[in-house]
Parts: sequence; structure tokens; C-alpha cells
Amino acid sequence: QVQLVESGGGLVQAGGSLRLSCAASGSTSSIEVMNWYRQAPGDQREFVAAITSEGRLDYSDSAKGRFTISRDKLKNTMYLQMNSLKPEDTAVYYCNALASGGWTFSDYWGQGTQVTVSS
Repeated sequence: QVQLVESGGGLVQAGGSLRLSCAASGSTSSIEVMNWYRQAPGDQREFVAAITSEGRLDYSDSAKGRFTISRDKLKNTMYLQMNSLKPEDTAVYYCNALASGGWTFSDYWGQGTQVTVSS
């Protein structure tokens, strides 16, 4: 089992920055990939960024060039540095982890943190 707790959301003006954190606990050594997703009201949850246990990174087109995902394995914490924020970045941001367990993978989610960008 893996538990995930996000923090760092808030209200920021357009052009500003925020850094989100996702603290993982439990069977953290089994985590293969950690992701950030977001969901705006009325929209489907969408992928934002990913980091693998080997450090490979991936970003959505909307995140490329503005957001940076990173992970501190010693602290079992993942981060999302968000710069040049736009009103369309307003959403609840969720931390996700894919953990291996023998022949299967398990999917874990945090409770989400609200990011609101004012114009």
C-alpha cells in the first residue's frame, strides 16, 4: 500500500509560480512511476507530468516549458514546479503513483490540492 498527500496549492495571479508537493508513505520502494494529473470543473482528469523510478520525465503539451517535475527519493516526495501560470491551469491537481507488486501494478491517488490562477 502507498499513501499520497499533496500540498502547495493555492491562489496565484497569472504569470506567477507555485510548487506542489506529493509526500509518499508506505511501500514507496515499489513505486515505478509517479504522475501529476489535474481536473478542472466539468472536465475529465488529464495528465500533466510523469517521472519514473529511473528519472525519465514526460510532460503534457500544456506543461512543457512551464512546469518541472522532480522527485526526492530520500524524502519520498515528488514536486511540480509550475511557472508562468495561466488561468486555464486552474484545477485540482492530483498525485498518482503506480506501484509494482509481483505480476501486477497498483494505482494510488492523493486527495488533490486546488490551484487557482486569477487573471
